[in-house]
Amino acid sequence: MRKLVALFLVVIPLSLSSQGLDYDILKAIHDPDPLPSDDFFRFVSNANFYVYCGTPVTLAIVGLATDNDDMLMDAAFMAAGTAVSYGITLGLKYTVKRERPFVAYPDDFADKSGHDYSDSWSFPSGHSTTGFATATSLCLEYPRWYVIAPSCLYAGTLAYSRMHLGVHYPSDVLTGALIGSGCAVLSHYVNKKLTSNAKRR
Repeated sequence: MRKLVALFLVVIPLSLSSQGLDYDILKAIHDPDPLPSDDFFRFVSNANFYVYCGTPVTLAIVGLATDNDDMLMDAAFMAAGTAVSYGITLGLKYTVKRERPFVAYPDDFADKSGHDYSDSWSFPSGHSTTGFATATSLCLEYPRWYVIAPSCLYAGTLAYSRMHLGVHYPSDVLTGALIGSGCAVLSHYVNKKLTSNAKRR
């Protein structure tokens, strides 16, 4: 946990001072012209709300149906970790107030998301935050290859989609991923600690 906090404290200052590098990387990733892949990445991006809300809800429903208290706890702490991570991200957005790439460089980047993000801030990425919070929670609670592989693939694809669509810089999605993963790890630790203490009683 200390290493994760230290990494987070290093990444944020670097992110805020790396506009040139961010621009260069995004320029290599993003094409402002319409591409056949745009629809796929818009779908992945737009589905995020249903994924990070639906995952703990599904776990809770299955837990109730099977009378599985551990699964109910997993659902509760997954939801809590995601909510906390999103709260941190929102706080940073309105503190840093970094312009979206397509706003700062309208000649080089285009908003291909299908939404109007011109009045919202770029740093960090809320989609990456919630996507990685959900994926990390699933990987920690259910460490099996058939959970880990699709979870990591989804979170990585989601983060990439935000750059492909021109609405985030690389450092936005990297910081969002760190916030989401960090909160998920902390939530998992608290969950296991409370569960262990309850079983000792």
